Order: sequence, then C-alpha cells, then structure tokens
Amino acid sequence: MSLRLSTVILPVHRWSEGGRDRWQRAEELGFHTAYTYDHLSWRTFRDGPWFGALPTLTAAATATARLRLGTLVTSPNFRHPVTLAKELISLDDISGGRITLGIGAGGNGFDATALGQEAWTPRERADRLAEFVPLLDRLLTEDAVTQRGAHYSADEARNIPGCVQRPRLPFAVAATGPRGLKLAARYGQAWVTTGDPKLYEDGTPEQSRAALRAQSEKLAAACAEAGRDATGLDRILLTGFTPDRNAPLECVDAFVDFAGRHAELGFTELVLHAPIPDSVFDVDPEVFERIVTEAPAQLA
Repeated sequence: MSLRLSTVILPVHRWSEGGRDRWQRAEELGFHTAYTYDHLSWRTFRDGPWFGALPTLTAAATATARLRLGTLVTSPNFRHPVTLAKELISLDDISGGRITLGIGAGGNGFDATALGQEAWTPRERADRLAEFVPLLDRLLTEDAVTQRGAHYSADEARNIPGCVQRPRLPFAVAATGPRGLKLAARYGQAWVTTGDPKLYEDGTPEQSRAALRAQSEKLAAACAEAGRDATGLDRILLTGFTPDRNAPLECVDAFVDFAGRHAELGFTELVLHAPIPDSVFDVDPEVFERIVTEAPAQLA
C-alpha cells in the first residue's frame, strides 16, 4: 500500500471564523482524510473554544466533496453505542459514505469525569471498549438489535437504512494493549497508534521506531490468532507524540525522511496536526503546506 497523508483539524474555530476554510483547505491540499478529536475538551485547550466532533464533521461533510472525514478517536468516556450508531449512520449518509470512525478506550483526561462519574481504571476502560465495539458493529450492520451487557445494552434499537458504506463505515481502532489489539484484529479496517508514550519525554527516534515495530508485530500476532491477514489492515500513525515531536514538520526533507522510515515499518497512513499558533501544534503554515504538496512525490 502507498503511504497516505491525512490531517487532524482540532475543533477550536467558529465555523464562520475560519472553521469552514480549514476543512476546505484540507481537501484542496489533497489530504486523504481529515479527522478531528472527539473530546469535550482537551489538555491545554480546555479553557478556550472547543466544538463538538460530530456536528463539526457534519458541517465539514457539506463543505467538502471528496475528502474522507473521521474521529480520532471516539471513546466510551461520554458515548453510548446506541445513540452513537444513529448519529454515525446519519453522518455517513450526509457525507455520501466518507466517514471513518476512529475508536479507542479513552483516557483519564477531562472527558473521563465530565458526566460526574469517577475516572475509570485502565482495566475498566478496556472492559467497556470490549463491549462497546462489538455492539456498535451490530448496530451499524443490523436493522434491529437487542443485547444485554454489563455496561451497554440495546432494546430493539432500529438503524434503518444503515450505512452508505457497506457493510458499515470503517473502524480505525486505537490500541497498544493485547485486548485492544484483539478488537482491532477482529473489527478494525485500520489500526491507530501514537507510539509509546513512555518514550515521549526522554526517548530517541530510534527507540520510538523500535517500539512501533514491536506494536506492529503484536498486531500481526492478534490478526493471526483471529485468522486474518494482517496486510489487509491499514496502519495509522498519529504523529506529534513520538520523541521527534514537530521536528519532521520543520522542512520537506525532514518529513520525507521521517515518513520513509515509518513506511518501512508498514505504516500506510500518517496523520499530521494542522497548525495552531501558540500551541503544541505551532508549526509554520507555509512549510506545512509545502510538505503536504511536495512530499508525496518523493515518497512515491
């Protein structure tokens, strides 16, 4: 598979004040997919503007024609499979079948307690995701679903006419642990990673690539256990969280080197954060656009 470039557009701009323009520009630049974070707020952006992911993607669907759109990632922290399925089917219809659902266990950030609950432990998050994904799969592929679970249930939940994409819109499952990787192997059309977070502060790029190789090998093993050919699963790296940080976005040559090394590891898609001034994603917009338009020819 050839290496695709995608982007994350954080929902921090009013639609009438640059929000629409950013999604349309992503399509003009030729990105494969433009994702947004499905959070109620996120890290250093907590005290500033932050809009909902699914309404934003709905607006983006009406403002673009070819660009794939998606979440990166949705989690059970404040979502329920029954209501989420209805919204996703609607969004897939409005976009003409251009939606990818990035989905993962979530973390212990602001979303984890926004509904008034105690933050779940990693094991509790994994337990919920293990129920969430199979139920969502059924809800998106069957006209009516009844299921009782320890955490999520459905009672004659109707989802007619289903997704435009058949049998359903694709799942990109974010996972590094054994249970999540099994879900990716069983239900995913793609696998998502940000690398090894333990290496972010003090690791080296070489150590990061070794960790990514090990994660990829574990994914392959999970696919083999599920009786699935691992080469049929797209592998997505959400950049910006490896020890390199934003260094690959300093110039075209630096990015081509970074992209080539990760393509050698089997990654089929690299996701770049669209620039946001005075943030962790503060990169030169002109250089960013040069990378997007010039690097693909050198990576072909």
